[in-house]
Amino acid sequence: MARVTTSSDNWEKLVRAVLRSEQRAGHERTNSGIAGAVPDSLQRTTNINAILQAADEIQSEDPNVARILCEQAYSMAQNLDPSSDGRGVLQFKTGLMSVIKLAKKEGGQIDRNRDIERLWEFYNQYKRRHRVDDIQREEQKWREAGTFSADVGDLELRFSEMKKVFATLRALVEVMEALSKDATSDGVGRLIMEELRRIKKSSAAISGELIPYNIVPLEAPSLTNAIGYFPEVRGAISAIRYTEQFPRLPADFETPGQRELDMFDLLEYVFGFQKDNIRNQREHVVLALANAQSRLGIPIDADPKLDERAVREVFLKSLDNYIKWCKYLRIRLVWNSLEAINKDRKLFLVSLYFCIWGEAANARFLPECICYIFHQMARELDAILDRAEATQAASCTGENGSVSFLEQIICPIYGALAAEAERNNNGKAAHSEWRNYDDFNEYFWSPACFELSWPMKRNSSFLLKPKKGKRTGKSSFVEHRTFLHLFRSFHRLWMFLIIMFQALAIIAFHDGKLNLNTFKTLLSIGPTFAVMNFLESCLDVVLMFGAYSTARGMAISRLVIRFFWCGLSSVFVLYVYVRLLQERNKNTSDSLYFRIYVLVLGVYAGLRVLFALLLKFPACHRLSEMSDQSFFQFFKWIYEERYFVGRGLVEKTTDYMSYVFFWLVIFACKFPFAYFLQIKPLVGPTKIIINLPRLQYSWHDFVSKNNNNMLTVASLWAPVVAIYIMDIHIWYTLLSAIYGAVMGARGRLGEIRSIEMVHKRFESFPEAFVKNLVSPQIKRMPFERESSQSPHDNNKTYAAIFSPFWNEIIKALREEDYISNREMDLLSMPSNTGSLKLVQWPLFLLSSKILLAMDLALDCKDTQADLWNRICKDEYMAYAVQECYSSIEKILHSLVDGEGRLWVERIFREINSSISEGSLVITLHLKKLPVVLSRFTALTGLLIRDPTPELAKGAAKAVYDFYDVVTHELLSSDLREQLDTWQILLRARNEGRLFSRIEWPKDADIKEQVKRLHLLLTVKDNAVNIPKNLEARRRLQFFTNSLFMDMPSAKPVCEMMPFCVFTPYYSETVLYSNSELRLENEDGISTLFYLQKIFPDEWENFLERIGQGDIGYAEIQENSTSALELRFWASYRGQTLARTVRGMMYYRKALMLQSHLERRSLEEDVSSRTSFTTQGFELSREARAQADIKFTYVVSCQIYGQQKQRKAPEAADIALLLQRNEALRVAFIHVEESGAADGNVTKEFYSKLVKADANGKDQEIFSIRLPGDPKLGEGKPENQNHAIVFTRGEAVQTIDMNQDNYLEEAMKMRNLLEEFRANHGLRPPTILGVREHVFTGSVSSLAWFMSNQETSFVTLGQRVLACPLKVRMHYGHPDVFDRIFHITRGGISKSSRVINISEDIYAGFNSTLRQGNITHHEYIQVGKGRDVGLNQIALFEGKVAGGNGEQVLSRDVYRLGQLFDFFRMLSFFFTTVGFYVCTMMTVLTVYVFLYGRAYLAFSGLDQGISDEADVLGNTALDTVLNAQFLVQIGIFTAVPMVMGFILELGLLQAVFSFITMQLQLCSVFFTFSLGTRTHYFGRTILHGGAKYRATGRGFVVRHIKFAENYRLYSRSHFVKALEVALLLIVYMAYGYSEGGAVTFVLLTISSWFLVFSWLFAPYIFNPSGFEWQKTVEDFDDWTNWLMYKGGVGVKGDNSWESWWEEEQTHIQTLRGRILETILSFRFIMFQYGIVYKLHLTGRDTSIAVYGFSWVVLAGLVMIFKIFTFSPKKSTNFQLVLRFMQGITCIGLIVALCLVVFFTDLSIPDLFASFLAFIPTGWFILSLAIAWRSIVRSLGLWDSVKAFARMYDAGMGILIFSPIAVLSWFPFVSTFQSRLLFNQAFSRGLEISLILAGNKANVEASSF
Repeated sequence: MARVTTSSDNWEKLVRAVLRSEQRAGHERTNSGIAGAVPDSLQRTTNINAILQAADEIQSEDPNVARILCEQAYSMAQNLDPSSDGRGVLQFKTGLMSVIKLAKKEGGQIDRNRDIERLWEFYNQYKRRHRVDDIQREEQKWREAGTFSADVGDLELRFSEMKKVFATLRALVEVMEALSKDATSDGVGRLIMEELRRIKKSSAAISGELIPYNIVPLEAPSLTNAIGYFPEVRGAISAIRYTEQFPRLPADFETPGQRELDMFDLLEYVFGFQKDNIRNQREHVVLALANAQSRLGIPIDADPKLDERAVREVFLKSLDNYIKWCKYLRIRLVWNSLEAINKDRKLFLVSLYFCIWGEAANARFLPECICYIFHQMARELDAILDRAEATQAASCTGENGSVSFLEQIICPIYGALAAEAERNNNGKAAHSEWRNYDDFNEYFWSPACFELSWPMKRNSSFLLKPKKGKRTGKSSFVEHRTFLHLFRSFHRLWMFLIIMFQALAIIAFHDGKLNLNTFKTLLSIGPTFAVMNFLESCLDVVLMFGAYSTARGMAISRLVIRFFWCGLSSVFVLYVYVRLLQERNKNTSDSLYFRIYVLVLGVYAGLRVLFALLLKFPACHRLSEMSDQSFFQFFKWIYEERYFVGRGLVEKTTDYMSYVFFWLVIFACKFPFAYFLQIKPLVGPTKIIINLPRLQYSWHDFVSKNNNNMLTVASLWAPVVAIYIMDIHIWYTLLSAIYGAVMGARGRLGEIRSIEMVHKRFESFPEAFVKNLVSPQIKRMPFERESSQSPHDNNKTYAAIFSPFWNEIIKALREEDYISNREMDLLSMPSNTGSLKLVQWPLFLLSSKILLAMDLALDCKDTQADLWNRICKDEYMAYAVQECYSSIEKILHSLVDGEGRLWVERIFREINSSISEGSLVITLHLKKLPVVLSRFTALTGLLIRDPTPELAKGAAKAVYDFYDVVTHELLSSDLREQLDTWQILLRARNEGRLFSRIEWPKDADIKEQVKRLHLLLTVKDNAVNIPKNLEARRRLQFFTNSLFMDMPSAKPVCEMMPFCVFTPYYSETVLYSNSELRLENEDGISTLFYLQKIFPDEWENFLERIGQGDIGYAEIQENSTSALELRFWASYRGQTLARTVRGMMYYRKALMLQSHLERRSLEEDVSSRTSFTTQGFELSREARAQADIKFTYVVSCQIYGQQKQRKAPEAADIALLLQRNEALRVAFIHVEESGAADGNVTKEFYSKLVKADANGKDQEIFSIRLPGDPKLGEGKPENQNHAIVFTRGEAVQTIDMNQDNYLEEAMKMRNLLEEFRANHGLRPPTILGVREHVFTGSVSSLAWFMSNQETSFVTLGQRVLACPLKVRMHYGHPDVFDRIFHITRGGISKSSRVINISEDIYAGFNSTLRQGNITHHEYIQVGKGRDVGLNQIALFEGKVAGGNGEQVLSRDVYRLGQLFDFFRMLSFFFTTVGFYVCTMMTVLTVYVFLYGRAYLAFSGLDQGISDEADVLGNTALDTVLNAQFLVQIGIFTAVPMVMGFILELGLLQAVFSFITMQLQLCSVFFTFSLGTRTHYFGRTILHGGAKYRATGRGFVVRHIKFAENYRLYSRSHFVKALEVALLLIVYMAYGYSEGGAVTFVLLTISSWFLVFSWLFAPYIFNPSGFEWQKTVEDFDDWTNWLMYKGGVGVKGDNSWESWWEEEQTHIQTLRGRILETILSFRFIMFQYGIVYKLHLTGRDTSIAVYGFSWVVLAGLVMIFKIFTFSPKKSTNFQLVLRFMQGITCIGLIVALCLVVFFTDLSIPDLFASFLAFIPTGWFILSLAIAWRSIVRSLGLWDSVKAFARMYDAGMGILIFSPIAVLSWFPFVSTFQSRLLFNQAFSRGLEISLILAGNKANVEASSF
């Protein structure tokens, strides 16, 4: 025994030492020993992993057998990879050999000949020990019977053990088979061979349980999975079964073991699909058919058959896009008609389509390409099916004769895609330089695609790989990087705004008079429209460059025709209008041209309106679709280009009228506002300025001579025009807020907004719940016999149905630690299925009600009726009294027998009689009630405990005491005398038999009532405080509120729509590790400490749940289970994958609960199952199977394979999640490397799906080889695309890995899915929008701002977008997609590099363009985490803004902008890219206004004009600036937020919340965000550079260093803020304002606020941003960063030089350099204006003055170079240099003094010169950066770098100085912490700072 122990110890020790297997502190995933180290390359074709797993399992039983298994595993590894080329193979072999050697050494002498015998003996012993033969016989019996009679829990336990036993047996059999080849044919060898033959004949149990499967065990039947026994599944399997009518497969075709041949086997043989793709799609199709059948009805035949309607439904839905494609191209379908093909042919075609799709890899982004492949392959299949014998398809057969769909079809397409993707230079190349996914797909939008032929021509233009240096032709759209796309895509909007502005201005300049003269002037809008139309056609021609060589001829023809038509028409209209003006000026009576002009304009306008009606108005659109007139079709084609997508973008007439009315209201507000407050006030000043005589300019004027002061007029009108363009978004925001609030109120949102309202309305919850969330099956099943006519009985039934669901919700809240055990008891609801006829409500409603009722009784001086009326004023008090009375009667009746029971019956009979007579107050002495209840409470206190003899005696005495006090104190004297003289009772009392023995409660119903009554009598808590947790309250409030909202009725689970949840994951946090929880930041704050302070009540509940008191971290770590629970507790409060998985698995739990209560069973007799309980529902075979048919959860962990290989902690955590969630599936990309003879390493990529097996290890289900690296485009959509083949169901919910879900919301999922079949307009929904709750709002004030802003958008905002505007898109998660619709149309996102950086919204674009319908629903919500720190938020805003910049360039936005009707286009624009355009316009308004004012100030015109006429201070400018300021600080952004608050929180709470946000400086935050969005949006359109920015989703408790903030915000905010500040200073110094300082402040306050926000927001919202010690450290860190030299490999985080180089990378193209140069010229204005304002120059306005200023600047530059010059080679030059620097310094000071003394140069002039030269220097720097290649070639780059460093140093000092000053004052830091964090954490922060001073003396593990 000692030897065995030693071997065991060494085994454990050596495996971990040699293979470095990761230890996880004993409480992570199940330890897999040596089996966990098997390289992936050895697992594909062998069972090495299973053999070593068996060795681990049996090592403790027999180490020698374990050693034999290891030796066999080593031999297999050696045979498979003798040279150890695979990754990790050499290490694995070395470790395994070391283990074997040590086992031999410790095991003593080894006899090889005995190994086989020992293995055989152990095999037999193992079988006997685990009763394998008995299990197999029992299995056979169960299989034949088709039912299971064993206890559910017992069966589950046995199945779990059985899986492990069979896995070990299978490994033993495999090793015995291998070793028996060398054994003699007699003896053991013969026995083994016989056993092997027997096993092969009857191996159902072993193979059935061990063959990997996903959901349905199709390869072999499984005992542990009941899905295969469901009739609809059996019918689906039968439908695809191979029949004699099909072509014969060859004799050598490998037939499956226990599965019959089916259609997929034929497809595999004919086309060479991969086996795992076939297995995957077989299950996919089977589930699709089964679910379609279940909706039509469950088959009841012994041999179930599918209904033809089910097959037809799946067929039409799956091939809908193919049918539309054929119709668009006008080609014949592969079938003549639906009636002409039978059910088998339909199934063949569906199966073929999904097999193609399942193996298409990146080609899945090309839906019409898949249609083309399917079309050709279906024709091949059709021909093969007509033959007697199956033959292999020629298209998939290679030159070597092998058949492979992947190699012959997909790989060539992938090769072309990959070659083009390589040209994009990792996203840096221009979009026009390479073909993206859309370009490839649009090749198939033309009949010319059939030139590709079949088999595909490898020299086709489609498969043509780009040549180096040569541009590849695009398809029909080129994404040129220019702002002109905004005009091109939305030209109708800009034309409308410009024409309306022109019309309003004309009316204003004609003094509002509408006469013939005004009318003729108004007709000038005709030429304006024509010219702008011509400009749009010119843009079409120009922006099509890059596609002319490959675009369709018809598309090019349309461009040319439109160009010439628009050009000629604009010339004609201009000519006629000019002649009309000439007629008017001559004042002749001849009006020929006027009549011609009006006629032409009228006819043209009429035709435009006609085409608009025919193409966009719903009622007329169908007529235009049906018309085949070539003349009409030609003009229709000219008016609107015809694409495969975008046809039929019309809505129902009522919907159309709704959003038209919405926009008419906006126009009715906007244009009067613009006319009266913007345009009209400027008319008078404009006329005066134009008519003023020539004014004196302060500078040398170039452009303003003899042009009526046009620049002055422009500077006056420019900000007004900017606001005119932008303020339509303001009006939209206001109206959408009002409309959204009204719609929300109509939808009954916010009716229950407090826990008090939950209490008041709880009585109505059961009925509402049953009405909406309970299927008809539950309503019927358990209560048919009780469905009485009385409302009371109905209420009891509703309560009985409601209670199990409610209790599971409460239980879930307890498991999540939101409530305590006591709160769970009080919130739980009795089952209401017992004999008590009253409805029993949760105790939190009835708490203290008995005591209050008793007080009323004690004070009662009136009749019984009066007392009861007072009690009934509180309905729950009446319920409590009634329940208490009935429960006491029932409990007493169950406790006693004999004379005692007679007494109980007599007492209650008398009391009931008194109640009926109304004489209760006479019969009873109500003053004695407290004594009576105290006695009964003492009795229940004993009865709730487990019975003991002592307790039994005590209970008997308590009953007797109760009897005594009731008889002698409570009852009236007459009744007391009657009882005292009652002979039966008297005799029993005298003999001591009365209540001497009681019957302890055993019945579950009685025990529940005793416990409940005891709580009812003892709980004195105020119900208002239950539950205490705010999150628990919020969830219960929303859930109960949603019960009264409109939603579709729930279908039974078996009939509901199946769905899948899909989560992409890369490398984010899965589960917080112990070290991460312990890790302290520089303030001594750990994550765990932070969580304890933020969630103190949840921490206490957690400790209570794990059975630990108030203990520390060290004590928790001593218990491995508690330590693991702690990790999960912390992770469930962060944005982790663990939290997401837990939340999404609630769907399965809800479905199991609902299915269990619906009582679907595989057994024939269900009549006996009448109990309505949730006990054991999670173990129910049927419930689990039903849930698995309807729900799957796939997490696409892209690099999980790599994480496993490098033993990353994320891999172990993901594996732990797999173990804890049996229905969870993980998909990932696996990379296999193999070395070739030439030394090159080749890689093969596989898409794999795994689950946890019986041992907790990853079990590979599917492994589908890919044509290459799947990441050709954006990472996230590519990650989704590879894994989407593993999803199931008809719907898929896209969930990000920072989301959460709740059990109560999961219960409503089947209601939501019914929306797909509801009426939501002209078309059924394709995406269901779902409300989100942002759960990170409590972390900090920033998180609260972000949470409120996000909540406003995902509720009120999206409510309006969906209805009435009909432009809601997909904005990310958690929308629910019509899965089949989207996977057959390109997927749930787009993936082209950079252009699709905001991949989610393109799913909405694609869905809408392909005639989808997107809705929004608010009765269900999903949790969502958001960024919580300013830097995180800025990165997120930057990513979204950059993504919107790319959207401007995209074909999707262009097509939607062109093809929507005008009003829907307006909605689309202002809710997508238009929001960012208007945001940018807000900032540009500041620039336009200030540069205009600077122009007036520098030129001196402001004072000159004011001297002539008082025109500058006018209403229009004030209006403009006020509107701009309100937008800037986020007031208009906050309007929807405030309306949402009012709706869902109430008016007072809304006002309080808004004021609180303002006090926490939310306006600073919103203004700062304005700058972020503007910067990234503008830069993206100008230069590109949009990219995914990892924001990090942790808790922001750390201080961000000054240098880090400077790096992030320097160019986006600081530079722009300082430019605005410079403009304000110039305006203040040189501008003229009649009102003086007050006017200046009023005009510029918004701009100063913007400067302050942009400069200091990063430091205001920085934790500990004003703490002196950190300020000092930040300054040191910043100076080190600034002065550190860059170099190769040095990152920008460490060196200013490296950062500065990185900041310039966005300027890549010549166009970008030219644009930067043009924009930089604005900085010259400062120097040009200031030099003429100096005292030195006087009134001299010659150009020489300005020229001399450049000489001075050059001198200053030379002086700077002298002072900064530092020679590296010669040390002798140092003294000379220092001498020169000293002389220069002295000379400079002397020169300055002399100039000031002898000239007019003043000290203010010096400061003014400084202001002048700073912008000029920045201008020079900007030019040098833009043309850096030229500057480098001139050798000036080092000088430029030195100047740039000086500028950054100056900016840094300017920003840092106020921070340093404020840091001197301790109260500033305290105020900031209160501002940033909630009160609990602020306290924690201060405490931690105190403790941090003594940190050295405190152990690291203490808290």
